[in-house]
Amino acid sequence: MSEVEAESPFDGEKAPASPRADLITAAVLFTLGVAIVQQAIAMPRFVEQSGTGLTAPGIVPGFYGVMIALLSLGLGLRAVGRGGWAVQGVATAGTGDGRRLAIAALLGVLYSGVLVGRVPFWAASALFVFAFTTVFEWDQAPERRLRRIAEAATIGLATGITVMLVFENLFLLRLP
Repeated sequence: MSEVEAESPFDGEKAPASPRADLITAAVLFTLGVAIVQQAIAMPRFVEQSGTGLTAPGIVPGFYGVMIALLSLGLGLRAVGRGGWAVQGVATAGTGDGRRLAIAALLGVLYSGVLVGRVPFWAASALFVFAFTTVFEWDQAPERRLRRIAEAATIGLATGITVMLVFENLFLLRLP
């Protein structure tokens, strides 16, 4: 297997890996992470209401922003090591990339704009993870689809319940 190809963990197909795309993605995610941290720092701390640093509402988003920025640095360094800086002619996206991005965006909008607030949060999260996993695993061989759907249902349900328990018991937040 060449350095530019990565084997899919599911079906053995070889898909081209683009260090250039990884580098661009890393730059966008780093910018997003830094912006999240900046906004988290700007959030009120409620010190005037006897709040402590641990009760500030910006802690969780700030943590996520730091993690996004750090992980994007790792992605960027890996991309540079694989030749992400090199200009290799006109870049062409894979035929399904735009379609997959549109599907992911649609599922995200349906989750946040339709499900959240209308059904219990754990159920909305479970449905989202189930739908996302099922849609992106559908291209598998037909004899594996039933197993993949069962796995997606299990993962979705476990995610929904775990999210609910973490937010309600660890962060002490009531979810819709």
